[in-house]
Amino acid sequence: MKKTKVINSDLSRVIATMGHFDKLAIGDAGTPVPKGTEKIDLAVTNGIPSFMDVLNNVLEELGIQRIFLASEIKTENPEMLAQIKKRLPDTPIEFITHEELKESLNDCKAFVRTGEMTPFANILLESNVVF
Repeated sequence: MKKTKVINSDLSRVIATMGHFDKLAIGDAGTPVPKGTEKIDLAVTNGIPSFMDVLNNVLEELGIQRIFLASEIKTENPEMLAQIKKRLPDTPIEFITHEELKESLNDCKAFVRTGEMTPFANILLESNVVF
């Protein structure tokens, strides 16, 4: 039995295959996922698991160097933006449009669907090297 924090087998596998500059996306229950992008569906019901619970879990194992957020989060979900900034205070943030974020899902190793049902609760994590 795995001893580390991420015990979902699909999510653990994807994190283990990440290289420098690879991207992993985490998002709300309504995010459209391109056909060519692996979708790891963790959603159970409204709010379970939450976006922040999944993000915190992933960050236990994935080293990141930069994050991408939809610029719309600034006005449409400032509470979520504040939580992300609090969790990642020293990580550079690049704001892109929601449309650009959705297009970027084509270049992600996987998209992790949460039970989050608040607007623009989506993030792209760009992996770093851990040495």
